[in-house]
Amino acid sequence: MNHRQILAAGIAFVALSAVHPAFAQVEDSNVLTVGVGAAVIPSYEGSDDYRVIPVPQLRGKVSDFAFWTRGPSLYIDAIPNRGEGIDFQLGPVAGVRFDRSSRKSIKDAAVRALGERDVAVEVGGFVGIGKTGVLTSDYDNLSVRVAITKDVVGAHDSYVVTPAIEYFAPLSTRSFVGLGVSADYVGKKYGRYYYDVDAAGALASGLPAYSAAGDSSGFKKVGVNLTGGLSLSGDLRKGWALFALGGYSRMLGDYADSPVVSIAGSKNQWMGAVGVGYTF
Repeated sequence: MNHRQILAAGIAFVALSAVHPAFAQVEDSNVLTVGVGAAVIPSYEGSDDYRVIPVPQLRGKVSDFAFWTRGPSLYIDAIPNRGEGIDFQLGPVAGVRFDRSSRKSIKDAAVRALGERDVAVEVGGFVGIGKTGVLTSDYDNLSVRVAITKDVVGAHDSYVVTPAIEYFAPLSTRSFVGLGVSADYVGKKYGRYYYDVDAAGALASGLPAYSAAGDSSGFKKVGVNLTGGLSLSGDLRKGWALFALGGYSRMLGDYADSPVVSIAGSKNQWMGAVGVGYTF
């Protein structure tokens, strides 16, 4: 596997981003969790073919300043969280999008014939708020976050807005469950780059020409995922732990109607992952 494939799969593997649950955040101002796992994800966004890819993940705090990876993106919270119950979040985010950037990763022959897409580097920021002690205990956590990024290297040359709601509940010091809902709103150049099929592409692939995805901005997909974790040491705040994720997303609107999805792929996107992490 090359580094592009490894990082591309990371977008599906959010289980390890929850590796340090809310009750640990209250106690520790410095913590680091490193994880690795295997994820089953679509061959490309909108594909009905799947592949298994290894995935790394990282999360931690330094002097109460949190950072975490979400797939191939890095988030840094510039507002320290000292465990007061309310966590205001604001900071930079930077990531890399490898979708369809390697022919070897695209199993569908028609989509492969459309050619590779350049790697996009997306930079921006996020804002959010979290609350510890919401429903089931003093340590469950509910957070709402919106990230806005823009491609800065001229690949899709557009923006992506990602609102997300996440809830995590420790069942004990040894286990937790989590539920997340998110969506992607993209600019018209994004749709044009990944979902339009021009005349040359139609001739090469056999897919019909399509341009509606590039006519306007809109919601590209919405998804939900369920995560869970189990400590091997008896305490999720330290040592080894196992994690798992299952997720579903639905392609929307003109993006779902693109031949890349409606003919060569599927509107329904499934993903799953299992992994192991170590908290220092």
